[in-house]
Amino acid sequence: MNHFVKSFLRLLRKHKWKFSLLSILFLVWLFCLPKPLFQDENSTVIHSREGKMLGARIAEDGQWRFPKMDSVPERFKESILLFEDEHFYKHPGFNPVSMAKALWQNLTTDKRRGGSTLTQQVIRLSRKNQKRSYTEKVVEIFMATRLEAGYTKDEILTYYASYAPFGGNVVGLETASWRYFGIPSHQLSWGQAAALAVLPNAPSLIFPGKNEPIFLAKRDRLLTKLFENGKIDELTYDLAISEPLPGKPYPLPQVASHLLDKLKTEYSGEQISTTINYQFQQNINAITKEHHFQLRQNEINNLAVLLLDVDTREVLAYVGNAPTTNDHSNFVDIINRSRSTGSILKPFLYASALSGGDLLPNSLVADVPTVINGYNPTNFDNSYNGAVPANEALSRSLNIPAVRLLRKYGLPRFHNRLQEMNFRKINKPANYYGLSLILGGAESSLLEITNAYAGIASTLNFFNRSSSEYRSNEFDRPQFVLEQPFNHGEKQTNPEVIDAGAIYKTFEALR
Repeated sequence: MNHFVKSFLRLLRKHKWKFSLLSILFLVWLFCLPKPLFQDENSTVIHSREGKMLGARIAEDGQWRFPKMDSVPERFKESILLFEDEHFYKHPGFNPVSMAKALWQNLTTDKRRGGSTLTQQVIRLSRKNQKRSYTEKVVEIFMATRLEAGYTKDEILTYYASYAPFGGNVVGLETASWRYFGIPSHQLSWGQAAALAVLPNAPSLIFPGKNEPIFLAKRDRLLTKLFENGKIDELTYDLAISEPLPGKPYPLPQVASHLLDKLKTEYSGEQISTTINYQFQQNINAITKEHHFQLRQNEINNLAVLLLDVDTREVLAYVGNAPTTNDHSNFVDIINRSRSTGSILKPFLYASALSGGDLLPNSLVADVPTVINGYNPTNFDNSYNGAVPANEALSRSLNIPAVRLLRKYGLPRFHNRLQEMNFRKINKPANYYGLSLILGGAESSLLEITNAYAGIASTLNFFNRSSSEYRSNEFDRPQFVLEQPFNHGEKQTNPEVIDAGAIYKTFEALR
């Protein structure tokens, strides 16, 4: 062993310059790949909880480039390997035979032929398609071997499928599948997969809508090759050959456009699995469209719908505005905008008063002409009902009893209850609103109001399911992203804001 070490050290001293150069070359090779390999801006894409696309926004650089795929569909994989790199799973990143043939043809004929493997093409794409030269080819080979050493073949193929150009501003297989066929890539037929497989070969020359005879010939030659190699049977081949080429790009789905814009601010360039139920969203979109048609006859041009699961606090449907026009600000997401609360806070005051022992459901409350420090509330019909049971006053949404109850319960006290229920848009001191707080003198959003009602409903549901227990975090923000479950907090014996009995009696009065 010592003899071997001594021999190696003598050899090292004798050829130290060679070893130094090799060590430097190895270190350059080892660290030659950028991290991450691709630093391009991505489109923002959202999906429903079932995995169906709800919408997408173009990347900041003006390209339709979906985030990196997890895997490559089998039909496209077979097509691209047969068209671009038949020996992909055998070579170390470059194919000497293909390169030699390409070099000979380039030197002896006027035709130009590329001998790059898919691995080399991934390197070229990551280097932003540097000007082609023999020096650049050597760099590609050098980096391709490093890519092969650090990634599996399937990972390299996924990089290619995710970042290859498919004509115009369409980048990546998944993007191309949606833009040219209106479907996800795993649903591509053999004819569609073959059409997309030939596009990256010359995206500036061949893309849907131009040079269709060349495009068709290339696709059909690939389908023939797939048939001859036993990848598809004769019937599949005949059906694939008869498929039309893609034409004008399809618009991407816009099933929940306002939610997409909301999530883009926080998850720009990402692919997001939302909590949206696709069928619920479609149904509510249809209902919203129908109601908007009716409401606009009365010059009502905007509306919004939010559907929450009371127990999980997941957003199941999200319609930020009516399908109106730019003249009526259809781009504005009303769900998050502040609007007058109107009478929507009355049930919270009623429940708070019951919970605090300041009121009983059948207590008689006064609905009579009232002036408080110059404030003169009136009912919507300008009538008075005298003595009215408190639960009836709530169910009829009488204004005067509500104002009188707020005065009795305490304006600052109720303002604190609202803060505990996460009404963040009611952000002024209690005295700023005064007693008009209960009649629309404050502003909140549909998101906050819906979440507060879900919070009291969840409080009651859990109390009934458990051994008369409460949870400490019933009014936290609802969830839009599937991987982020709602945290209800710790179990406790006291209510977070309002007790279950008061909530039950409030809901009973509202029926």
